[in-house]
Amino acid sequence: MSVVTPDNRQHKEMDTYLDALGPLRVLVEDDRLTEIMVLGPEMVYVETQGKIVLTDVRFDDEDHLMRVIDLIVSAVGRRIDIRQPLCDARLLDGSRVNAVIPPIALDGPMLTIRKFSRDPFQVSDLIHFGSLSESSAAFIQACVLARANILISGGTGSGKTTLLNVCSSFIPADERIVTIEDAAELQLQQEHVCRMEARPADLRGEGRIAIRDLVINSLRMRPDRIVVGECRGGEALDMLQAMNTGHDGSLTTIHANSPRDCLARLETLVLMAGMELPAKAIRQQVAGAIDLIVQLSRLRDGSRKVTAITEIVGMEGETITMQDIFTFEAQGQGEDGRILGDLTPTGIRPQIIERLHGMGLPLPPDLARLFPDTRNASASALRDPQLGVGSLAQRIG
Repeated sequence: MSVVTPDNRQHKEMDTYLDALGPLRVLVEDDRLTEIMVLGPEMVYVETQGKIVLTDVRFDDEDHLMRVIDLIVSAVGRRIDIRQPLCDARLLDGSRVNAVIPPIALDGPMLTIRKFSRDPFQVSDLIHFGSLSESSAAFIQACVLARANILISGGTGSGKTTLLNVCSSFIPADERIVTIEDAAELQLQQEHVCRMEARPADLRGEGRIAIRDLVINSLRMRPDRIVVGECRGGEALDMLQAMNTGHDGSLTTIHANSPRDCLARLETLVLMAGMELPAKAIRQQVAGAIDLIVQLSRLRDGSRKVTAITEIVGMEGETITMQDIFTFEAQGQGEDGRILGDLTPTGIRPQIIERLHGMGLPLPPDLARLFPDTRNASASALRDPQLGVGSLAQRIG
């Protein structure tokens, strides 16, 4: 007699669920794909290696596609109908889903699936892909350990969530992490993780739990770190206030095309909270809360790269001042069409390095060479009166 174990039961349930996805199953199980885009029953596109291609996958008819959409959204407690024809959801494996149906969708139901990686990317993978350099990865890791508040900025499909996952992997295992998402897709490896997911309103328009509600609630949960999947509304104000009141080491993503655009976008999101705050007050909040912006871009060859790592320095008048620590320098195009270039240090010494030294955190060798501990050099100069300014500068450099 065969024994049904919890693992066997879960595997069988997942297999049944995948079967119910109909023609999408083969695409969902194809690890080479990063996106699945359904435009009505007869047009199914996929993204692979940064390129969008039309597949030969088809649904029987529009009703068949609607049944699959209903299955996906209802399995995670969401709904989609004529009264609410838009829905953000996820597959049971964690893949992000957006569905749009008539009357909003004019040419038939549309379904977009951002594929979930079964084996989460590690920092070594991003270095191998060329998204990060070893020294920039070490710098981001050091900033996470130093409890810097980090904004990951980028356009749609630039790899923000992937990088957020990688950054969160640097958080020490003994810290309590609270994650807040619209549709849960983060893949944190630590044990002590409190996961929360927003909830849309029910059929009567009641019961909605917004990201902002979850951010406010997270402050009562004794978090060491708060990780918000994406700031896209008034919750930006609550995040800034949390960062400014002792909840440092927080991470979130935001849609913007450059570090400076990121600050303007953040200011707009704060205003969406409904508070009549003057621009200078908002910028002071931002300058006091955010330590680092990591800018991601999707280049014309389809590759996703970190194009800038920028530190927030402070305020000058009503302007937030920043300095680039790493920037991407393009060096032309290879024979295969790939854009060549490196993410290189600008030579500017980041202020956060002093925090690392003050916390007694050792720097990796590459970073120690880039940003040496000036306190040791200064102490040596004080102990040895024969060392002049020129010798000290030479030693630091």
